[in-house]
Amino acid sequence: MASYKILISGPVGSGKTTAVSTLSDIPVVKTDAKPTDGVAALKDSTTVAMDYGTIDLGDGNKVHLYGTPGQERFKFMWEILVQGSIGLILLINNNHPHPLRELELFLEAFARSIEQIPFSVGITHMDECPRPTIQQYSQLLAAKKHVVPLFSVDARSKEDMNLLVLAMLSMIAPEIALENFKGLTLNAHPHHLRYTKRQRH
Repeated sequence: MASYKILISGPVGSGKTTAVSTLSDIPVVKTDAKPTDGVAALKDSTTVAMDYGTIDLGDGNKVHLYGTPGQERFKFMWEILVQGSIGLILLINNNHPHPLRELELFLEAFARSIEQIPFSVGITHMDECPRPTIQQYSQLLAAKKHVVPLFSVDARSKEDMNLLVLAMLSMIAPEIALENFKGLTLNAHPHHLRYTKRQRH
């Protein structure tokens, strides 16, 4: 039996809890609370510790999914939860006022981790706000010398979320991706997929 851990992170309202729920084969364990700060204007509840779910790969093999809180004051939880992860998925809400800045913030927060583990980036809510464009995100990532899969995604879509996981796993463990995500290919959404060059240290 094999066990893998994937972390899903990003700012408040980017779709982390929804993504974990979409991917998980079990009811998600949530730690939601009613926000008392500026987040209250964005949503009725927010994650304060983590969301947890699993993907059952069969034969006792599992992927453990952990979603982080999005508020920067919970940054200490990001550092704890990323430990032992084989990969990271960053979700960014394109309908926020400064989404490119938010991506930079999370790249900086996970800077040490992403030198060691692969990550993929999903941009949510592009149907509500088409700018910044995928190309602008791609340019930002390229400027920081990252080679990562970059998608426009809907966190409610099983196919979109599976593709994010598949693309990330294919960077480190293609045998896991091919065996357990047989119905998907990396060109399933060619108009959504972008790669930028990542420098390995």
